[in-house]
Amino acid sequence: MKARALASGTAGRRASALSAPSPAPARPRRPLLRLQDPIPRKVYLALAVLGFLLPLAVWEMLSRSGLIAPLFLPTPLAVMQEGWSWAHSSLAQDTFISIFRVTTGFLIAAAIGVPLGVLIGSFKAVEGLFQPLNDYLRYMPAAAFIPLTILWVGIGESSKIAIIFIGVFFQIIVMVADVVRRVPRSHLEAAYTLGATTGETLKLVVWRGALPPLIDILRVNMGWAWTYLVVAEMVAANKGLGYAILQAQRFMNTATIFVGILIIGCIGLLFDLFFRFVHKRLFPWLY
Repeated sequence: MKARALASGTAGRRASALSAPSPAPARPRRPLLRLQDPIPRKVYLALAVLGFLLPLAVWEMLSRSGLIAPLFLPTPLAVMQEGWSWAHSSLAQDTFISIFRVTTGFLIAAAIGVPLGVLIGSFKAVEGLFQPLNDYLRYMPAAAFIPLTILWVGIGESSKIAIIFIGVFFQIIVMVADVVRRVPRSHLEAAYTLGATTGETLKLVVWRGALPPLIDILRVNMGWAWTYLVVAEMVAANKGLGYAILQAQRFMNTATIFVGILIIGCIGLLFDLFFRFVHKRLFPWLY
């Protein structure tokens, strides 16, 4: 009897074990450092915050260590105090006029450079007429044109906008032309086979094919436009972030220089995020 009960108990345990659902196998953790693999958004945001905090911590340690004089490297607190003081005087006005100069010069350059770049990349005759000249001019530093802009357009707002225009115009042309050339030839032949005219092919195939990278080209060139701000505001300016930086350099006010640089960086980052947002909204299938 005991043996029979023991056997039945063992069989029952085996049956219950077989009927119980088996635990799901644990998913292997994917390493963070895999080529072009996505990572969790929380991890990405944490790394982004860390990327800002680490330089700030190094800056704080160097400025507090005494290895570098405060004249050359003020503390982050001193920079914040200087920024607060500037905010109560003319910071809003300086920021607005600088944004106006950069965006105006950039928009004029884009309005002319993008269509010209599309034509250069699409037609060999237009490329032969403009590409060699553009390749020659785009290596000339924008600062070298300051005397000419003063002579041509005076010392008002036009000269500052012209410097920013010169700084990005030739770069936009060459980058747009290169993107247009990468539109597959097979797409053009398919459009011609279906009866499309040259204008229709240019509009429906070339333009639409080049539009996604075109937004990135404008985003990159907007960043370059901000790098020419200080150069542009060397031309008889009395307002603007670049002008304030130059004035602070003359009076050895390093904290103001840091404030101006940081504000330009923040504004540039906002423009960059705007272009990224537009790119995602227009082309969600690329993400």
